[in-house]
Amino acid sequence: MSEPAVLLESVSVVPAGADRPVLRDVDLAVEEGELALVVGRTGSGKSTLLGAMCGRVPHFTGGTLHGRVLVRGRDTRQHRPRDLADVVGVVGQDPLAGFVTDTVEEELAYGMEQLGLPSATMRKRVEETLDVLGIPELRHVPLRELSGGQQQRVAIGSVLTAHPRLVLLDEPTSALDPTGAEEVLATVTRLVHDLGVTVVVAEHRVERVLHHADRVVHVSPGGEVRAGLPADVMEWSDIAPPVVELGRWAGWRPLPLSVRDARRAAGDLRDRLDGAPVPTGRGAAGAPVLRARDVVVRHPGDVVAVAGVDVDLLPGQVAAVMGRNGSGKSSLLWALQGSGALTAGRVEVLDSEGRSVRPADLSPARRRSRVGLVPQTATDLLYLDTVGGECAQADAESDAPGGTCAALLERFAPGIPDGRHPRDLSEGQKLSLVLAVQLTADPPVLLLDEPTRGLDPGAKAALADTLHDLAGRGRSVLVSTHDVEFVAECADRVLVMATGEVVADGPTADVVVSSPAFAPQVSKVLTPAPWLTVGAVRDAASRAGAS
Repeated sequence: MSEPAVLLESVSVVPAGADRPVLRDVDLAVEEGELALVVGRTGSGKSTLLGAMCGRVPHFTGGTLHGRVLVRGRDTRQHRPRDLADVVGVVGQDPLAGFVTDTVEEELAYGMEQLGLPSATMRKRVEETLDVLGIPELRHVPLRELSGGQQQRVAIGSVLTAHPRLVLLDEPTSALDPTGAEEVLATVTRLVHDLGVTVVVAEHRVERVLHHADRVVHVSPGGEVRAGLPADVMEWSDIAPPVVELGRWAGWRPLPLSVRDARRAAGDLRDRLDGAPVPTGRGAAGAPVLRARDVVVRHPGDVVAVAGVDVDLLPGQVAAVMGRNGSGKSSLLWALQGSGALTAGRVEVLDSEGRSVRPADLSPARRRSRVGLVPQTATDLLYLDTVGGECAQADAESDAPGGTCAALLERFAPGIPDGRHPRDLSEGQKLSLVLAVQLTADPPVLLLDEPTRGLDPGAKAALADTLHDLAGRGRSVLVSTHDVEFVAECADRVLVMATGEVVADGPTADVVVSSPAFAPQVSKVLTPAPWLTVGAVRDAASRAGAS
């Protein structure tokens, strides 16, 4: 039998300055040609596990690694990351931070240049990768002008062009729309099945990857790592997609891992729910707290990002804006908040006296108290040396009681030490900290741009509860997201954008159930009835049984 692609023997990792390991006594083998899915809570150590597999832990991160890690037979104690560059490729959580060139084509070629590949080979592989990822039109576009999802695709492509035998992907689909994510995952599975490349994927959006995986690796907050076949691990895992949760509750055997499997098992359940009332979202009443008319946003090069959008944000409502990468969602949110460019149109929000004012005319402090915004790059809002300092500053700036921000952070991402530097947090923990900072101000309008990126299901559930609480107190929330399961859990209304325009706007079930791209897993399993979540199905079935 050939040696594993990656072998960890009695591995423990103790971060610099820490008194306990983040990974503890890990024994793990990932075989050649496998697709392994790594799951676990935010901050549990998934990124550390991937870092150990490529030598970045501890060579770049510091700390101490006990035990032995072999990458295609090379011991990471003797081989630093540069010595493994010909066999392992890594894509991190923040693609922009990893770019080293200016344009898409240059970035795709850079890794091959470092390996000394012939120019003809580089040209051929660049063309293949542009076509495979569906981004040939982006060839000459500057990397900083791409949307977050487009940047993620380029980051993945820059690794694939080097044809490594092992690929490590940390949250590879978190910034992608559903269609883009499927395209990337199709590429990854072709690498596994057609070329025998070993792929290890750490991903919170398990529903996107699980049915592709050969093995699931579960990382617990205590540092324990357990691995097994997907169906076996999903029997007990605290991280599971809706089809698995539905299958557990319904007692389906074998446990379904995909919509297709669940739909085959769901005939009796669909009959049981026939005629049961489907819950609807909260209705909103009252005058809009934010009104936008004919909003136009143009970027350099006369690129129209938002093309004459009208939108009213209502008190007591959670709305979601969805759409393909590059459809204009982020540009719209920045224009509504007042910090972004507004080429034409008008945006007005109610001030503390109930008067209509333009957010762009307010000072930054007053603007934040009326319209809060959590951007995709959460670290842009973090500037102090400790988590505790960020929380204390948020309390002071918002005139909130001491400990308000820290309590919100504990709800989203428990256990983060006050003395930890924000830059040392995982991406999910950074986002949780920024969410807590912005929510401390308690603005009447809150705009969130991809707020679930890097959050585990528990943190997403806490965020959904928080948004429901805000709506219950009359706040208006607008969430830009590709996370269809989060939309199903928390949104009352969905707007769909395409090429800068709003092409759909209505109650969540009316908009998403009929969409092949934006429908949540439960609705796909139980169609044609517009059920959205496992919780709604469970409650309806219980009521039907009681009656």
